[in-house]
Amino acid sequence: MLAIKDGKILTITKGVIKRGTILIENGKIVAVGTDIKIPEAAEVIDAKGKIVMPGLIDAHCHIGIFEETVGWFGSDGNEATDPITPHLRAIDAIKANADEKGLEAALKTGVTTVQILPGSANVIGGMGVVIKTAPKVVVDEMVLKEPSGMKIAFGENPRRVYGLELKKTPSTRMGVAGLLREWLQKTKNYMRKKELGKEDPSKMPEIDLKLEALERVLRGEIPFRAHAHRADDIATAIRIAEEFNVKLSWEHATEGHRIASWIAKKGVPAVWGPSLLSRGKWEMRELNFNTPRILYEAGVKLAIQTDAVGQTIAFLPICAALAAKHGLPYEEALKAITINAAEILGVADRVGSIEKGKDADIRIIDGDPLDLKTRVEMVIIDGKVVYTRK
Repeated sequence: MLAIKDGKILTITKGVIKRGTILIENGKIVAVGTDIKIPEAAEVIDAKGKIVMPGLIDAHCHIGIFEETVGWFGSDGNEATDPITPHLRAIDAIKANADEKGLEAALKTGVTTVQILPGSANVIGGMGVVIKTAPKVVVDEMVLKEPSGMKIAFGENPRRVYGLELKKTPSTRMGVAGLLREWLQKTKNYMRKKELGKEDPSKMPEIDLKLEALERVLRGEIPFRAHAHRADDIATAIRIAEEFNVKLSWEHATEGHRIASWIAKKGVPAVWGPSLLSRGKWEMRELNFNTPRILYEAGVKLAIQTDAVGQTIAFLPICAALAAKHGLPYEEALKAITINAAEILGVADRVGSIEKGKDADIRIIDGDPLDLKTRVEMVIIDGKVVYTRK
């Protein structure tokens, strides 16, 4: 058993506990509070004068799938040879051992959970995965949820890769939407044929891995993770989602301030960012730190992401701090990188807050979590100390 005592505990969902104690056993939090008796045999971490909070969650990144410092032969995030690749799985391309620089940066920052997605070259890019960031022998041992969503992309990226560079569909926004509708309809037809095949095996279609993957979206098992910077692009994504009765989240949400109230009415969560990169393309021209506040005030479920391929994942708390500086309430900025992210990813029963029964993923720091000068003292994942500041 492990005990963390005398720290200021930011539970995120249950308020602040001054000089509290957390008991951990078998990787789970078994008790949280001020009057917790610590068993004599427990290993004790003295957190007096420190802040104890849940591990951070980056709801959208590409660490391990685009290996930092490696170059072309470590770039595995986009199968840019076919605009429709729903059967691809990010887990098959993640380098997850201890020398992967993105994972190393996440761990030292106290980012304990991440969603890794395929890139945005394709209209349908493949399935994402949620993992813990403590390196294991193989990535399979790090998985929290797989698949975690189906990546789809709108706007400049698929148009540039296919229309401009490869001279094929899609070259327009209409082409992007048309391809997505086409493959969703193919999937509906495939599902009907499978139902008929249950009664008459001769009518059972041959297994199609692309359609099998998309079937999971149509059955509501996983949502679309829709890459879109512009307001009109997410409007198209929602239009298609409603036509086919599927769920989605808005990834990037750069122009979220333009349509925040409309997005809130639609019940679509926003995973905003990246915010500390350059405005590298026209559709990002309105990037600013007021957008998280506007989304929150409209009632949109908000997470903040880095879109990191490497050490920029360490910017996650800074992104939240800058959003708070521009009016996002302090508590909401913390939620955007903890419990809100967990809820959007569908893993809030396991991570995102310090509560009895949840995974013991904990970040111990020496100051305010949104202060640039604050240092990470210790990181615990599944009840094991995985990083200690030297």
